[in-house]
Amino acid sequence: MPLPSLGRLSSRTNLKAVSSGRHRNAAKAAGDEVVEDKELTSYLAALAPDSDPESTGTGSRFGDAQVYQLRMNLIASQQLKEIAVARNLTPQALAQEWILERLSWEGQAASAQERRHSDAMTDEFHIPAGTFDQQPLVGR
Repeated sequence: MPLPSLGRLSSRTNLKAVSSGRHRNAAKAAGDEVVEDKELTSYLAALAPDSDPESTGTGSRFGDAQVYQLRMNLIASQQLKEIAVARNLTPQALAQEWILERLSWEGQAASAQERRHSDAMTDEFHIPAGTFDQQPLVGR
């Protein structure tokens, strides 16, 4: 007679999955208590980082990074691959490098434009000397 599969009901028999052998209501023996090994716990805690920013956790995040999907036409994709091979990089690494460089450039350009704009909006006006000097009125 075949044994039932673990974890699901068999289609040929109406047997339930095999349990661990311990009854739910059975009292635990005194020797079955779990004793914490403090040395092992402290050793493992010392090895583990406080927070793992590289952990994906639920799969939705990678540290503080966010994942973007980029679709490119075939020609642009082929160009990216060729340039990446020439630079001994992956296409993903090259695209990421380019995007980060462009963001840095955009940030610098925006801050320079903001400085020019704030300099233009000062309350100081420079009027050339002699602009408002009046000429003597000549009789009419």
